[in-house]
Order: sequence, then C-alpha cells, then structure tokens
Amino acid sequence: MKTQSLSSKVIAPKRWWYIMPIVFITYSLAYLDRANFSFASAAGINDDLGITKGISSLLGALFFLGYFFFQIPGAMYAERRSVRKLIFVCLILWGGCASLTGMVSNIPALAAIRFILGIVEAAVMPAMLIYISNWFTKSERSRANTFLILGNPVTVLWMSVVSGYLIQAFGWREMFIFEGIPAVIWAFAWWVLVKDKPVQVGWLSDAEKSALQAQLEEEQQGIKAVRNYSEAFRSRNVVLLCMQYFCWSIGVYGFVLWLPS
Repeated sequence: MKTQSLSSKVIAPKRWWYIMPIVFITYSLAYLDRANFSFASAAGINDDLGITKGISSLLGALFFLGYFFFQIPGAMYAERRSVRKLIFVCLILWGGCASLTGMVSNIPALAAIRFILGIVEAAVMPAMLIYISNWFTKSERSRANTFLILGNPVTVLWMSVVSGYLIQAFGWREMFIFEGIPAVIWAFAWWVLVKDKPVQVGWLSDAEKSALQAQLEEEQQGIKAVRNYSEAFRSRNVVLLCMQYFCWSIGVYGFVLWLPS
C-alpha cells in the first residue's frame, strides 16, 4: 500500500491534460465521419443517387460488416506493434473515404466506400483502449475511458450544428468533403504529439516514467492469459459485457443513423 501510494504521488497529473484531449479529438473525428451519413440521408442523397430504404439499410450494414471483420486484427496490431502508426494511417484513410463519399455518383461506389470506411475505423476503439492502458493505471482507466466515450455524445452535438450548416450553405456533397479534411490534418498532429509508451516521451521526468512503468507492470503480475476465444466466451463477465454492448449499440446507432431522416 505504501509503495502504491508513493507511486501515485510521483506519477504526474499532467498525463491527463496531455493525453485525454488527444484521445477525445481522435475518437470524436472518427465518430463524425461515420455518423454524418444520416444527415446526408435527410438532405437528399437518397433521392440524388436513387437509394431505396432497403439499399439504405444495406449501406449501414456494410459499414459494420467491415467494422466486424477487422476490429480484432486492428487490436492485435495495436497491441503487438504500434497504436501511433496504426491510428496515423487510419486517420488519413478514413478522412479520405469520408471526403470521397461527397464525390460518388452511383450506389456501388458508395457501398464500397462505406465498407472500406468500416474497415479503417474498426481499429479506432480497441487501439484507443490499448493506448489508454499504456498510460493509465487500473484505478485510473475507468475515468480515462469515460472521457473517450464522451466523444460520442459531444460529437453528435457539434456535428449536428456543423453538418446542418454545411448542408444548408452548400449541400450534402460538400458536407462530406469538408468534414473529411480535419481527420487528414489531425493525422499529422497525432504523429507529432503521440508516443506509444511513457518511456518514449520527454515531458515526463525519469522518476515519473519509472513509477508509472513499475505500477503498470505490477498490475499485470498474476493475471492469467486467455488462450483463445473459446476460453474468453466461457467467462461470465465477457458474455454479460457483450450483451450490454450489443444493446447499447442498437440504441445509440438507432438514434444516430436513422433519427435525422
């Protein structure tokens, strides 16, 4: 207890002011470029491209199909290689896909872009969680994850205003183009600002780095590794969390994707 208390005092609170704004902005931009499609639906993209209600549902499903297949591979890359490199590439690709949505002229091209967008954004959530786990201790992660998830409702608030203005002033095509650009610009800010591990930064002292690393390593001791998915899904907690997230996602995306139309 004394060691943990001493470590907590040594670990710099500046981590919160440096890391969390970066995490919040990154996830907010990801949510923007997946959710603004609903505003385009309300603004006339369905009529312009001849999208029926059935095709509209298919387009929504295609995004999550890509999301489903590539989330775990993305998480594995982030864990074994680099969150920094993965998110840098993803930011450029999803910003580009979002902007390209404003240039499509037919349904097959739109379907392909939505599927690719799902693939590219699949790694964002697990990579952000891994990034947080590299920087914050077990007792801190619930608060850190809260700031991450707050990117959803806050994004919907400002996205509604910005998207509505862009559509009113220019049109749905320009909305996609303009709202995809910030992700590409932010990619280079991310590359400059972010490091994967605390030991790689210069804004923490050696004492702070050592204390944080020691506490993170201590928390990992005694944790049994999960060998495969079969073992994971025999865990009661895993099953309950999956059910909770399933219900949460239905409610959230029901509002985000269809309410504006």
